[in-house]
Amino acid sequence: MLAQRLKAIRLIALDVDGILTDGGLYLTDSGEEFKRFNSLDGHGLKMLKASGVELAIITGRMSRCVELRAKNLGITRLYQGVEHKWPAMQGLLEELKLAPDAAAYMGDDVVDLPVMRRVGLAITVPNSPQLVRDHAHYLTQREGGHGAVRETCELIMAAQGTLDKQLAVYLS
Repeated sequence: MLAQRLKAIRLIALDVDGILTDGGLYLTDSGEEFKRFNSLDGHGLKMLKASGVELAIITGRMSRCVELRAKNLGITRLYQGVEHKWPAMQGLLEELKLAPDAAAYMGDDVVDLPVMRRVGLAITVPNSPQLVRDHAHYLTQREGGHGAVRETCELIMAAQGTLDKQLAVYLS
């Protein structure tokens, strides 16, 4: 069943805090926010995009560093400050003319459940609340901000038969 879900994916949308980052909110005394991203996750996303899967970020917070990270990764579908994530995801699916079964979503908290419960592949991380884990189709071995996104990207590419091609570039 998981293999079928993975093969169908044409879009993956990601939450930020707890997925692309470790979930910590780092604030300076002046109120500036910064986040720690994992470079392995970033390269996994670039390979996944090169294999034909669309990428998006849907997050409840607003952050300039997320905008910069998305730009660095070539992610043009960035939705920040989104209180209710399902309408954003639904609009994205309509724009791309995709059924929910062709979409994956990676989230780590209860605010992600409305999307996770409607897409073809719901993914979460080990330190997410039990309710979120209960609604996930896949629980990563790695934690958010520590390679969970890379693990997911490679899992999708392996199921779709594109991983070897993406890695061959580095073996020649």
